[in-house]
Amino acid sequence: MSTEIKSHLIDLLTQSLARVAPQSAASVIALERPKQAAHGDWACNVAMQLAKPLKRNPRELAQALIAGLPASPWLAGAEIAGPGFINLRLKPEAKLDAVRRVLAAGAQYGRAGGGRGRPILVEFVSANPTGPLHVGHGRQAALGDAISALLEAQNWKVTREFYYNDAGVQIDNLALSVQARAREQRGETGNFPESGYHGEYIREIAADYLAQGGDPADLAAVRRFAVAALRREQDEDLKAFGVKFDNYYLESSLYTEGKVEATVSALTASGKTYEQDGALWLRTTDYGDDKDRVMRKSDGSHTYFVPDVAYHVTKWQRGYTHAVNIQGSDHHGTVARVRAGLQALSTVTGVGIPRDYPAYVLHKMVTVMRGGEEVKLSKRAGSYVTVRDLIDEVGRDAVRFFLVSRKADTEFVFDIDLAKSQTEDNPVYYVQYAHARICSVLAQAAADATALAAAELAPLVHPRELALAQRLAEFPELLAEAAGDFAPHMVAFYLRELAGEFHSYYNAERVLVDDKSLRLARLALILAVRQVLQNGLALLGVSAPQKM
Repeated sequence: MSTEIKSHLIDLLTQSLARVAPQSAASVIALERPKQAAHGDWACNVAMQLAKPLKRNPRELAQALIAGLPASPWLAGAEIAGPGFINLRLKPEAKLDAVRRVLAAGAQYGRAGGGRGRPILVEFVSANPTGPLHVGHGRQAALGDAISALLEAQNWKVTREFYYNDAGVQIDNLALSVQARAREQRGETGNFPESGYHGEYIREIAADYLAQGGDPADLAAVRRFAVAALRREQDEDLKAFGVKFDNYYLESSLYTEGKVEATVSALTASGKTYEQDGALWLRTTDYGDDKDRVMRKSDGSHTYFVPDVAYHVTKWQRGYTHAVNIQGSDHHGTVARVRAGLQALSTVTGVGIPRDYPAYVLHKMVTVMRGGEEVKLSKRAGSYVTVRDLIDEVGRDAVRFFLVSRKADTEFVFDIDLAKSQTEDNPVYYVQYAHARICSVLAQAAADATALAAAELAPLVHPRELALAQRLAEFPELLAEAAGDFAPHMVAFYLRELAGEFHSYYNAERVLVDDKSLRLARLALILAVRQVLQNGLALLGVSAPQKM
């Protein structure tokens, strides 16, 4: 139900409570959906909560609260259920109010101002430029982009950022791998690095390097060329996926600008470090970590979490007092270490970075299936399935919808056969088909959107019609909750439910009936359904086709 109507019902109960039990007038009243539609539209357990402190029978208290409810243009009635629940029933016009709201707001329906224009940085993908993006990166890209869109819909000023890990051991191994392949292609012998990259793409980069006159002996040049080539490829993959970033931050810049050394110096000054076995350690156990962590190894090199801390310091310094990182669950240990480093720095700088900064969304990996068997290898990448493989096979829409359709912290099986099927079991097809179906009916009726927005809705009395209207009313509150929980899967679930209710309604009732007033009312209802389907799909980065 719309926030306005829900607030109205809470206000009615609050007024009644002030009459019946003035000493408890400040109690918080909550409404929830009954599990069965026959029990009403909303349920309230305030009588059960207050019965003991007020020393009253909960059913008797509930009856008194019902009797004290003020008159309302939207409330049809209230009744007692079970041990003292108050079930509230709405008038049809209250349920249909959502249709008017949708048609009036259009593409803006569901959006709210909770973010108050505050800046927030969303970091996601942040893949090492050592190979094509794999399907795990794809899940991260779909999640990050959808979370960003949800936050924007709540009036947050979102910056999408990609952190390029263009420094460290993995980049060294990339350069050595390309160098070894380039020497092979020139007929020279060379040792392939033990931890090298074996995909076909390494041979392609080596060939391109040689074609441009590159010298395999110049490892620094090989490194620059390989990183640039893979950055371009990752950018192309993301473009194909419909994901854009506002900013790219290079890990290497943390070293060249002295930010890593400055972080080490500040942490040392915090008194939270110590030397042991020739290494510099940080007392991360003081901040909830399971053991202390090495910052600088005995050979003088830094462990990977040190630049991570330095990078997050820059986020705070750039004014992003709100930030969320979308990362694979294999980065679980990073959470405690980065936060510990930031807390230790706060003791020196007095900045006061919150203990839960930044927020994290950790996603599980994706298993790709075809024909009932797991697909493990890519023709180019060799050791994994790339996101481009999936896009090329099933299309961007299916990949994006599927990869946000489950909670991030659950394992996900991507069934290629299901993603390509045109059945109600395929959620993205099912939702898009509902949109296309409505477009077909509206085109057949030659309906004018302006006229439908002014249509009289009183003829809509069928339970399926009222249920559809109620589902539309839930959309704004659902978006606010999904944004607050960084949970785009909630939008995917909602769209599937809305599509299902529309298909059931369409299969049971004719829309283009002879009765003009009923026909216009039903057209207005399905036009509102189409608008909400469009709005929800847009937040997930999925298209809303007019024909299928």
